[in-house]
Amino acid sequence: MKIAIITDAWYPQINGVVRTLTKTVEGLKARGHDVIMVTPETFRTVPCPTYPEIRLSIFPGKRVSAQLRAFGPDCLHIATEGPLGLAARAFARRNQLAFTTAYHTRFPEYVASRIRIPLSWTYAFLRWFHGPGNAVMAPTNAVLNDLVSWRIGNPVIWPRGVDLDLFKPEDNARKTTRKSNPIFINVGRVAVEKNIEAFLDLDLPGEKWIVGGGPALAHMKTRYPHVRFFGPKQMDELPAIYNQADVFVFPSRTDTFGLVLLEAMACGLPVAAFPVTGPIDVIGDSAAGVLDEDLGHAAIRATKIKRATARAHAETFSWDNATDIFASHLVEARDSKDGYHIADNPHKDNHGITRAVGAARNSWAGLVFAIREESAFRQELLLAAILVPLALWMPATAIETGLMLASVLIVLIVELLNSSVEAAVDRISYKTHGLSKRAKDYGSAAVMLALLLCGITYVSVGAKYYL
Repeated sequence: MKIAIITDAWYPQINGVVRTLTKTVEGLKARGHDVIMVTPETFRTVPCPTYPEIRLSIFPGKRVSAQLRAFGPDCLHIATEGPLGLAARAFARRNQLAFTTAYHTRFPEYVASRIRIPLSWTYAFLRWFHGPGNAVMAPTNAVLNDLVSWRIGNPVIWPRGVDLDLFKPEDNARKTTRKSNPIFINVGRVAVEKNIEAFLDLDLPGEKWIVGGGPALAHMKTRYPHVRFFGPKQMDELPAIYNQADVFVFPSRTDTFGLVLLEAMACGLPVAAFPVTGPIDVIGDSAAGVLDEDLGHAAIRATKIKRATARAHAETFSWDNATDIFASHLVEARDSKDGYHIADNPHKDNHGITRAVGAARNSWAGLVFAIREESAFRQELLLAAILVPLALWMPATAIETGLMLASVLIVLIVELLNSSVEAAVDRISYKTHGLSKRAKDYGSAAVMLALLLCGITYVSVGAKYYL
């Protein structure tokens, strides 16, 4: 299949959404699918307010439409609700294309934590955004239930996986926890919604490491000078860091999944987290981590978990399985049983002000062509130049005057339609053909009837006042 995936989250961002889409695209291509990614890389962007690492595309509608129309996807998947996602959604709706969406991030909670917009407002936006899609893919059952409770789209499960060949225990990894000086680590965006302070404020033995970049990184460095901050790292750099630590502490209460949980466990790190959506679905009742509202207690207990136990649980998550499930949720974008679909017509994509301006320009061009190339239209314009002043001069009622002017306008309109039929017939062939003759004769007959109507109208009104 030809699959188009649209996402506002992409490199140089390094987060769970980007990693998930990267692995999914790799899996789809390995299965022989042709995949195009529409990302901010090829658009003009501005930094997102309060989160400059995220780049927002500026007025991307026209270019998104051009890329999708040129690719002609069999399946269309909109991964995010940003400017590119909105442009792709508009294109799909405008061109009657079926599509799927995904819910990667607790967007309403993130927005509320930054600018205090009520959750109900943002969830209303999500209900509008995802509603027309055939399915909205959610990473866990807990998130799916949230979407159901907020009446957002048609939620289905799309699980996540982990690259077990990249993320794995190394020979030089810490074989046993150093009880006197364990290393507690967190990997991810350094941002307010990640609740990192809940980890850094804990009174824990040993060291605390933070890996990742984000809008709160500078503030955190100043506030917690004894914490080791690594900054953002590439994916292939993470396994070596994971393998130096003893426990992965995950303080977030808003993540829908937490892909870093799988990466850490794949490297042999047990997890300490709150019993909330994300950790509940990833860790569950396994022995690979400790979920407790007392995060410090959970972190201490996690030091007693064997690294082999964490690795064994991570091995139950497969990107191959996740990719197959993703592909099974995709839908055929177009239903063109009659051989035509509006999305295949490059002349049907104008909308809004662009469409109005284009229509005005084309209408003026049509009038110019008719005056320059159609002698019948010029003759009828001359007739109109006589009849319009006559209608205004005659002592008729407003309704009668309107009827006379309308009859003149009808003649001009029908003549233009007749000329368009003639042009279309000539475009097909200049050769004489019975059907071509009929088409032109039908148009000519329509003009004759319009002239007859105009004449009857003027004679009827004139007879009323002059006979």
